[in-house]
Amino acid sequence: MADNDDKEDGAAAAAAPKKSKKKLIIMAAAALLLVGGGGATWFFFFRGHGEEAHAEIAAPKAPIFLDVPEVLVNLVGAPGERIQYLKVKVVLEVKEEKQVETIKPTMPRVSDIFQTYMRELRPADLTGSAGLFRLKEELTRRVNVVVAPGQVNAVLFKEIVIQ
Repeated sequence: MADNDDKEDGAAAAAAPKKSKKKLIIMAAAALLLVGGGGATWFFFFRGHGEEAHAEIAAPKAPIFLDVPEVLVNLVGAPGERIQYLKVKVVLEVKEEKQVETIKPTMPRVSDIFQTYMRELRPADLTGSAGLFRLKEELTRRVNVVVAPGQVNAVLFKEIVIQ
């Protein structure tokens, strides 16, 4: 019987370390998972939100405006209709002062492209706010072609008269 007791005690002793190793591996994996999860949380959510994030944010620069000479053109009409005229004062909006210096030498081309485009307009093309919006978008597109590689943000109307 003593032999049986020794065998049982040996089997219990051998089984106990196997269980404790399994528990140890599970606890180590859980700890590793917690540490990894905490590190990932810090990396994705809190990293970079320290002192650098509290630095003062620079105020956005005010845009620069460049006047274009006044444009006066006659609109295309049907034969026998009264001739109508379009008078437009336009301002170009740019981001930086150095862009103004690159656009100024091309101002005769800008005036020319405006004149040639607007001479082909009909009074019906300018009706309502949608017509003026299309005119503004087309002038912006054309002026950007002329001043390339410079960039004009927008063409703004100061005055529009259809007579």
